[in-house]
Amino acid sequence: MSERRARRARRPGSARSQHFLRTQALAAELVRETGVGPGDLVLDLGAGSGRLTAELAGAVDRVLAVELDPHWAERLRGRWENVRVVLADAAAVELPREPFRVVANLPFDRTTAILRHLLDDPRVPLERADVIVEWSVAVKRALPWPSTLNDVLWGAWYSSAVTRRLPRGSFDPPPSVDAGMLVLERRPVPLVPAESVGSYRRFVAAGFRHGLRTLVPLQLLRRLGLSRAQARELDAHAWAELFSRSRSSAVGASRSSSR
Repeated sequence: MSERRARRARRPGSARSQHFLRTQALAAELVRETGVGPGDLVLDLGAGSGRLTAELAGAVDRVLAVELDPHWAERLRGRWENVRVVLADAAAVELPREPFRVVANLPFDRTTAILRHLLDDPRVPLERADVIVEWSVAVKRALPWPSTLNDVLWGAWYSSAVTRRLPRGSFDPPPSVDAGMLVLERRPVPLVPAESVGSYRRFVAAGFRHGLRTLVPLQLLRRLGLSRAQARELDAHAWAELFSRSRSSAVGASRSSSR
């Protein structure tokens, strides 16, 4: 059975989410553009037919290929000495405790869940993720405005950019939309300390849910020029500054009242 027919036979409904790179040449080009090299530990999430996996195996020392479909996972096993294949959900697989990178063509219907698994906790030692996602998702995640809750939270620790557009004809089966390469890279200096992730998440979530004035004194908002601003109008940098200023203001008020 051909690879294409095998995909259709073993992955009913996969056209909605998993779209494999059409050529090995494209996979090789994409891996070169990521800049991975010897010494890197790289995760291929949703490895599928293994086109990216094969190129990664030739470029880095260690690859962890994660695949949910037993058929494809079995086809990947034993093909490369430096590739460990894990049969698991990419949105729930145990992540390495050492620094790692991700190079992957993500299943479109699992994109947000996988990104949350990678990015929600800044203590996860992810250095950079080069992931293929739907074009609209790539643009949304890379633009600083209008912001979303996830963009603000992830943006405290990761920068984001779109490095290229991939037409739908680059995939088999072709999706209904184009795709893009989204790059998320850990900031050398985080906007918010990792140990503050819990309080920062609560702060931002409350701001999106109830408005900035419920979080920050109006006097401070006026001083920052944000008295009329909406939550979605602030990018990750503005949110981080607001969080820092509000905490400093609260500490100052507490000290004054205790005197």
